[in-house]
Amino acid sequence: MQPVEFAALCINELESLPEMKTVPMRKLRREHSKKLSAEDASYVLEVARSILKTGRHRWIVYELIQDHADAFYSLDREKIEELGQGMNSWSSVDSFSRTISGPAWRDGIISGDTIRDWAKSPDRWWRRAALVSTVALNMRSHGGRGDVKNTLSICEMLIKDRDDMVVKALSWALRELVVHDPVAVDKFIRGHDEILAARVKREVRNKLETGLKNP
Repeated sequence: MQPVEFAALCINELESLPEMKTVPMRKLRREHSKKLSAEDASYVLEVARSILKTGRHRWIVYELIQDHADAFYSLDREKIEELGQGMNSWSSVDSFSRTISGPAWRDGIISGDTIRDWAKSPDRWWRRAALVSTVALNMRSHGGRGDVKNTLSICEMLIKDRDDMVVKALSWALRELVVHDPVAVDKFIRGHDEILAARVKREVRNKLETGLKNP
């Protein structure tokens, strides 16, 4: 089966589900990952490109690649930025950042320079991607080991950004770091009290004091 045919099969089966809900959709994605397990990295990436061209179900692209080790470790900056082209919602950015760019940064596939370039982008979605990519450095359930230096470096770059999508991501990035180093996060909040958006200060302080974003 050609990659474009496999891509069409993925989408058709997804959209034929009785209910478009997370559990059955993820189950189907895992079935497709099993079918791809014997294929090489280039085949999987061609499937990914074919799905992306449809403009539908970007998340499955990212999960298919993440679940295929050869495909994931064949990535580089150019390929990753290609996978991110066309992101236009918080859900597409977060899926990309938590599944592809964040883990790639964590594992040394791309460097901090790449993430810093995104943080300087005029595109709100790439700036959000820079922040959400730090989540993978810190989320224990996804292999994050904690990275205070890199997380706070990206947060500081976007501290004055008042785009709502960026502000929410900044809060998330800091809250995820609390688990590893609450002292560093508290110091960051106190040191930038006059600059940080009110939402960020409120949610991060809640996390520091109660363990919850909104107690």
